[in-house]
Amino acid sequence: MASSWTYMLRCSDGSYYVGVTTHLDQRLGQHQSGEFDGYTARRRPVEMVWAEEFPSIDQAIGVERQLKGWSRLKKEALIRGDFNALPSLSKRGFRPSQAK
Repeated sequence: MASSWTYMLRCSDGSYYVGVTTHLDQRLGQHQSGEFDGYTARRRPVEMVWAEEFPSIDQAIGVERQLKGWSRLKKEALIRGDFNALPSLSKRGFRPSQAK
């Protein structure tokens, strides 16, 4: 079974796109070329800002679903590698004014 990737792109409008693939470089090229008629096709160019490899597609999809539910601030903490900030950004009632 091939390994799989969960990845995050920053689009030209500053938004984030989260996806899954088994061929990371190829998928980035597809997003850059506009091959997929979807979210990123209208927001090119895109930049890969985060990716993690998983041993199975099921694990990668699980992480993709989780990240899609995250706030922008939490995604940006992950991109920065600021893992200590993730728990505080997960708390119920978090307000952006609490971020440092």
